[in-house]
Amino acid sequence: MRISSILSACAAVSVATAAFSSYAKPSNNVFSIDGEAQYFAGTNTYWIGFLTNNSDVDIVMTHLAASKLKVLRVWGFNDVTSTPSSGTVWYQSFINGSDPVINTGSDGLERLDYVVQSAEAHNISLIINFVNNWSDYGGMAAYVSYYGLSANTAWYTSTAAQAQYQKYIAAVVARYKTSKNIFAWELANEPRCSGCDTSVITSWVNTTSAYIKGLDPNHMVAIGDEGFGLSGGASGDYVYSSGEGESFHDNLALSTIDFGTYHLYPSSWGENDTWAQQWIQNHADVGTALGKPVILEEYGPTNHTVDLTWQQWVLSTQTAGDMYWQYGDTLSGGRRLMMGIRSIMGLLSLIL
Repeated sequence: MRISSILSACAAVSVATAAFSSYAKPSNNVFSIDGEAQYFAGTNTYWIGFLTNNSDVDIVMTHLAASKLKVLRVWGFNDVTSTPSSGTVWYQSFINGSDPVINTGSDGLERLDYVVQSAEAHNISLIINFVNNWSDYGGMAAYVSYYGLSANTAWYTSTAAQAQYQKYIAAVVARYKTSKNIFAWELANEPRCSGCDTSVITSWVNTTSAYIKGLDPNHMVAIGDEGFGLSGGASGDYVYSSGEGESFHDNLALSTIDFGTYHLYPSSWGENDTWAQQWIQNHADVGTALGKPVILEEYGPTNHTVDLTWQQWVLSTQTAGDMYWQYGDTLSGGRRLMMGIRSIMGLLSLIL
């Protein structure tokens, strides 16, 4: 189904042009977004902050608003390890022989500025994260290479790497700390510490989330993790184990973490599609026990029938929202990741 079909189905929707009047907050087992407490449907666009055409950003935001998707998760990082070519968008550089540079210019964080500006104009709420566990767009690997660390696992305890990471966080937070259209800050995309004791990530989460709260007490903070390390799985079920150094319960229990995140990719984890029901329920149960909302932040099934089934399971639990991976659109340069469009209409038919 093309974007035009979605817009036709939502033709009666009018798009407001005013920023939110209040900060997003937990409200029992859901969230209050612009003063309204409700379950939300959202999505991910890692690439939107790397677009160089403002009109393309506005197209995405207009379509999201018309589709009644409320929360958009975007990459707030884009690290390079060599001098980028002219016209390339980058946010931070780690080039050997030079100090790290945070790019606040027109090919840097000004691109993210426009994403926030457009979100405010279209009543979209944003989750912005600060680093990637994976090497895409630099991520922890850029820090690891620059500081001569042994692996990503050393990133969490490296004084130098964490100092630069916090410096980058401060630069981003300072730009948008007064925007009520920031839904939450997120520590990382899918942080893992393979083979580490869970105390390593829990300590890092505690330190970093407290640091962000010190910079900005008004916005929520989440981790951006996959939800590994919790009870309820079968014996030998890897994602339920602490093999990646995570304890979903212990991390969510921290006072400076406002809500839980988890992801869902059964086929990548050696599971079948029906296994997802248990995964969804177990995370909802942890959130209920701790009195905090949880969201299914990423999921990517193999077909849209499965997609709708998972969304129904989410709605049957105390889960505050879900955000499919990922949104696609037709922009000035052509199609950009046209995936998951049918699932938007299916999900909206369930919640509207």
